[in-house]
Amino acid sequence: MWEVATDEQLIAFTFDDGPNANMTPLILDLLKEYEAKATFFVVGNRIDKNVDIIRRQADEGHEVANHTFSHVFFNGNQSLQAIDNEILQTKHKIEEVTGQDSPWFRPPGGYINDTVISSARKHGYTVTLWSWHQDTNDWRSPGVDAIVKKVLNNAHNGDIVLMHDNVRGSTQTYRALKIILPELKARGFRFVTISDLVKSKRSNEAHQGDVGE
Repeated sequence: MWEVATDEQLIAFTFDDGPNANMTPLILDLLKEYEAKATFFVVGNRIDKNVDIIRRQADEGHEVANHTFSHVFFNGNQSLQAIDNEILQTKHKIEEVTGQDSPWFRPPGGYINDTVISSARKHGYTVTLWSWHQDTNDWRSPGVDAIVKKVLNNAHNGDIVLMHDNVRGSTQTYRALKIILPELKARGFRFVTISDLVKSKRSNEAHQGDVGE
């Protein structure tokens, strides 16, 4: 899945690679200000040092989703067991801290193959990427203006936006969101979790990239 066909003005913001002790709380504050919900794809080996942040994400209605345990790129060199371990370790950590789990799994870098998909499905996950026109490349620190233009110039119903809340030495994502969120809200968009976005899917239309495709 990389986007959802919907007639509603809904967008799902997603944040990868966190949590980050400094940046994630600032992003959570901003999301709260604009009544926005998001999906955080967390790295399992960062959870123990940021338990309070993970709990806050869940308590404030955001989704805490699986982004592997050690942010490994599944480039075809990993065994099924190795992939299983990456997924399961984070699954168990999320459940331990939040008491719940999300059905979404995002492989780092978007690297997928049949083994990755098989492992994800076996453990109850749908592999979830992002709208190809909403890859902000914020992890490269391209500049606040570049991030803002990427999102605002390409905003469509059902988009899944790729951002990161753990970019070393950069505040660009946060500063871009301060511009993006009020502008999209003024246009009539609402910011939802991936689960809520999927609930809005057109029931009478097949759409490449939707759940089950």
